[in-house]
Amino acid sequence: MTPPSELENTTEPSLADAGNSNGNTEDEFLDDLPGEVEMSLFDHLEELRWRIFYSLIAGAVGIAGCFFFVKPIVKLLEVPAQGVKFLQLAPGEFFFVSIKVAGYSGLVVVSPFILYQIMMFVLPGLTRRERRLLGPVVFGSSFLFVTGLVFAYLALIPAALNFFISYGEGVVEQLWSIDRYFEFVLLLLFSTGLAFQIPIIQVLLGFLGIVSSKQMLSGWRFVLLGAAILGAVLTPSTDPLTQTLLGGAVVALYFSGTGLVMLLGK
Repeated sequence: MTPPSELENTTEPSLADAGNSNGNTEDEFLDDLPGEVEMSLFDHLEELRWRIFYSLIAGAVGIAGCFFFVKPIVKLLEVPAQGVKFLQLAPGEFFFVSIKVAGYSGLVVVSPFILYQIMMFVLPGLTRRERRLLGPVVFGSSFLFVTGLVFAYLALIPAALNFFISYGEGVVEQLWSIDRYFEFVLLLLFSTGLAFQIPIIQVLLGFLGIVSSKQMLSGWRFVLLGAAILGAVLTPSTDPLTQTLLGGAVVALYFSGTGLVMLLGK
């Protein structure tokens, strides 16, 4: 008759093996490619061609639609420069400014459709584990980009313009070239929107196991230096207030992204 101690020893490994088996089964399920279809290189290139074609058509429609409503968009972007008169210094300058504004605005409007085309192209090559991250990443990236645009419009642009207006007050009359003004505004808007993608990049790096949250925290000194450099490079103005606001936002975004990576257990 087998002693109880030996019975316990014989049953424990079987339970452990069952747990390992279940864990392996779950890992295999998450690492599986659902609906995998064999496609040749030519088929992949053909699908990519059509995805790009659809995106270009959508971009053209979006830009044309925004050009039709370009004057209200221009007036909206002129709001932060209250009290400043804009001049057209060359024939057709406002027309080319309108094309530029419509181009940027149209790309923002159709960006969800372009993101959808990108998702549909890469989706067949993603495992179930990777597909779980795709939705939050796309939504988070879109949300952060729009947040960056709003932050630039409400905080960065008014801060920079107020600095320049107050600096020249009583000395020069504020008459600005409309082309130079919109170069300044559009560059600041989109550079800020791109800078707000930092947490998404961190989450992807952490999920792929390239950089851990501890490594991100340990490099905080380099983050502060990099934020100062980004604030100087991405802002088209040279005033310290705008650079400080953008640099501070970059630091806050970086540590927020680090916190998300920690929550993922990476």
